[in-house]
Amino acid sequence: MRRAATVARRTLLMAAAAAPASAQRLTAEVWRDPQCGCCGGWVEHLRAEGFAVTDRVVPSVAPFRRMLGTPAELLSCHAGRIAGIALEGHVPAFAIRAALREGPARIAGVAVPAMPVGTPGMEVPGREAEPYDVIAWRPDGTQFALLRMRGAAPA
Repeated sequence: MRRAATVARRTLLMAAAAAPASAQRLTAEVWRDPQCGCCGGWVEHLRAEGFAVTDRVVPSVAPFRRMLGTPAELLSCHAGRIAGIALEGHVPAFAIRAALREGPARIAGVAVPAMPVGTPGMEVPGREAEPYDVIAWRPDGTQFALLRMRGAAPA
């Protein structure tokens, strides 16, 4: 009986210790246009990849892009932020995780400019995914290709 109580106590302690980890799941804030159909697909991609998402449909994404410091040449159809890193367009979760490993001190944001077919939310049945670059920008504004992608996986 004593052993069963000890095992039960350990199980409760382990569950309590695990609870904060799941509660600390990263939350992506997303701002998107009410007329855009593909943005919801990207939000669902993030959720399926384990991110919590605060999804905000707004009349204009422009003020949020200015707040995030997104370079004009990297614009796409929606904006976001996760753990201090700006997101622009259909950035796959794999690339977001790569940017998060670097951190906001080294990477201010990541973008997939335009709307390449095959990116999360831009899948088109019967059409092959286009290759694309995930572009990162540093706090000083310099840009570089973070990853070369095809669909949601590295090319």
